[in-house]
Amino acid sequence: MQAKAIAKYIRMTPRKVRLVVDVIRGKDVKDAEDLLRFIPRMASTPIDKVLKSAKANAVNNHDMIEDRLFVAQAFVDAGPTLKRLMPRARGTANIVKKRTSHITIILEERHG
Repeated sequence: MQAKAIAKYIRMTPRKVRLVVDVIRGKDVKDAEDLLRFIPRMASTPIDKVLKSAKANAVNNHDMIEDRLFVAQAFVDAGPTLKRLMPRARGTANIVKKRTSHITIILEERHG
């Protein structure tokens, strides 16, 4: 059985979020929470929220045991990109791409 949580439209680039998500993939939930608390990156805050949401879904909705949970899958997809204009010299403009991310975390129970 799997428990899942998704955070959509997070205003952070997927590339930066993936650096943190790659660290917690396959870890126990308790270890992942400890790691996220001390990783010095802005992306660790929304990932921690998604992890806690997935844990709550597992315990409350699927009757899983909290001590046996581990991060089975964790991935980041690109959301829509907000395009903004930055004025430049001689009346021209550059496009500034403000990227968004969709964070998905799937938890499972270890047996044994």
